Amino acid sequence: MTASDSFAAFLRDQLAPLGRVTMRRMFGKTGVFCDGVMLGMVTEDTFYVRVDEHNRATFKEAESAPPLNYEKKGSTIDLAFWRVPERLIDEPDELVLWARAALAAARRVAAKRQRAAPRRKPKPRPS
Repeated sequence: MTASDSFAAFLRDQLAPLGRVTMRRMFGKTGVFCDGVMLGMVTEDTFYVRVDEHNRATFKEAESAPPLNYEKKGSTIDLAFWRVPERLIDEPDELVLWARAALAAARRVAAKRQRAAPRRKPKPRPS
């Protein structure tokens, strides 16, 4: 389930201090992007943020809720997105801090993927 229009507008407004925040539907959910990097996802108007080994301690409070997941071939696959505590919806400054930490994690993941991507050999030029 994707984000409602009102929740998407609310998040864009709250996360504006981070940069250009955009959203797009993907996999039946809504991806939350800042300057082209996906920092979070929304499903059923619930905001999840990117977590990695560097920011896991920051999000300790979110550990009590299950991560965003999906079913595949009869098993549950957990994603690296943790649910933001509901109290943060009324705490815009703290919400931005969490989103900033998630954005840093998303940038680390993106950088790691770029380094791991196989390099293509240049095509030979005709003589």
